[in-house]
Amino acid sequence: MKYTMEIAGLQRDLPLCKITDDLYIAAFICFGDAEVTVACARELLALVPADSYDYMLTAEAKSIPIIHEMARQSGATKYFIARKGPKVYMPDPIRVTDRSITTRGEQALYLGRDDADIIKGKRILLVDDVISTGGSLRAMEELVQAAGGIVTGRVAVLAEGEAASRSDIQFLAPLPLFNADGSIKD
Repeated sequence: MKYTMEIAGLQRDLPLCKITDDLYIAAFICFGDAEVTVACARELLALVPADSYDYMLTAEAKSIPIIHEMARQSGATKYFIARKGPKVYMPDPIRVTDRSITTRGEQALYLGRDDADIIKGKRILLVDDVISTGGSLRAMEELVQAAGGIVTGRVAVLAEGEAASRSDIQFLAPLPLFNADGSIKD
């Protein structure tokens, strides 16, 4: 089963994936789709004034191509990735936990102290591919706050389900939730 939609002016077929017996989601994956990555980055940058943030931050992994392309298009020389595990090159990492609809169980996000020192006192734009429950977004916000930064904006390619009614995020398109038969949930 697939859900066909327009994303940043491009038509894409998103596969429906089972979350529970009566809940399916449409999977938006930009890995390997350079055309949609470039278009989404351009449209996301149009949502926020360039002078409203100093740096961008996203969580590993599906949003990495998008934030990279946003940085390339905007001329930014640095952006930050909250990692799903501590790395040996991350000095004294900050750790927060969250729950995401696409990750079974609790997951942790990490930011190295070196990146945290750069973020301190800076305005940060959070970037995500899909916001659903908001768990990943909350975790990124906690990382920024723990580093002493200030979240000044939240953008995503898609807002899934009830996230589309949030007033604190900007996104390119709403994404419905689905029943087991592929029909859109009410």
